[in-house]
Amino acid sequence: MITFLVFLLILSILVLIHEAGHFFVAKKFGIKVEEFGFGIPPRAWGKKIGETIYSINWLPIGGFVKLFGEDDAGAGRVAKGKEQRAKGEDLSRAFFARPVWQRVLVVVAGVIMNAVLAFVIYYAYLGISGWKTEIPLYTKYRFFGVNQTDRLESLVLTEVLPDSPAAKAGLKPCTEKYCLRLLSIGDEKIDSIEEFRAELKNAEGKQTAFVFENIADKKKVVLQITPRLNPPKDKGALGVRFNTSEVAVLEYKTATQKLFSGIVHPINVMAYQFEILARLVRVSLEQGNVEPVGSAFSGPVGIFVVTGEVLKIPDVKEKVLAVLNLAGLLSASLAIFNVLPIPALDGGRLFFILAEGITGRKVNQRTEALIHSIGMAVLLGLILLITFKDIFQFFIK
Repeated sequence: MITFLVFLLILSILVLIHEAGHFFVAKKFGIKVEEFGFGIPPRAWGKKIGETIYSINWLPIGGFVKLFGEDDAGAGRVAKGKEQRAKGEDLSRAFFARPVWQRVLVVVAGVIMNAVLAFVIYYAYLGISGWKTEIPLYTKYRFFGVNQTDRLESLVLTEVLPDSPAAKAGLKPCTEKYCLRLLSIGDEKIDSIEEFRAELKNAEGKQTAFVFENIADKKKVVLQITPRLNPPKDKGALGVRFNTSEVAVLEYKTATQKLFSGIVHPINVMAYQFEILARLVRVSLEQGNVEPVGSAFSGPVGIFVVTGEVLKIPDVKEKVLAVLNLAGLLSASLAIFNVLPIPALDGGRLFFILAEGITGRKVNQRTEALIHSIGMAVLLGLILLITFKDIFQFFIK
């Protein structure tokens, strides 16, 4: 229940901030706001205050601002005949009737609000963490505007080749109760891949103490091993294979770095996410399998599971930092995703408005409405697929 409440609180803040951007800019320009809704209809509760209905809907994921002159699919369309005049509506307050620049600002306001929220969250996050943080490294990526030091997190033993020095010393690959990670070679602690290679080279032909830690029970294992000088091709001096994990230690040291850290950090993080995504797309294309790129995406169920894992962190400070990091990442992701030219999203609406501004002609409203409707159907289908994938990954598999 606590996980659900925290999950709902994070989601609510992100959605309300986003929709508040649309709401306040529309109000500023005098565009009539018919409804400000949290969640996806059908409506569970609603109250009309002034000319706007404020509603809470049954599916508490997402939200919307319904503007006069903007149909549910996103295309401006208001009847202009006797029926409309009989209702006494002022067509000048319709969304579609406003200048292009005003409509652009209304549409991008939500994206800007999510970006600003991400900046604020990351200023708080970095301030609490002492302007220092760590990010797991899956590629050789260099972050800008910050001091970066790459550190080896672990070298986990995954394979021991037969008749190798490692096998003769008694090393075994990982099992559930026995899984070793390398700590040091001789007296030298191993903090990077480069250090590992250098120390292993120095130890070739010499009996050397290799210190491991059993991940299962945290007990140290010390073995005397003599790495071979001239190993067979592709067998290595030890005859083992490791699974490596590294982290980038990012530290904002100077006054200038700290001043811009809240802006630079989420930009760094999102650029890095796209780098990883591009690599996964390439792997998926090479293998003819959507699983690698599919693993990069999670929906509400995945976010809920991550929230639960974050709340299990025993240290209060680390837990707060993890919640802030999750909220900041989601807010930045929401901003970028919404500005993409995808039908039914802000970016899709922005595309048609900009096309009108460039050509001087409005896009056929029925065509635009149809495109947005198809886009919404595709998005809902993708959300369902991702949800099923998350349920299978986190609860069944």
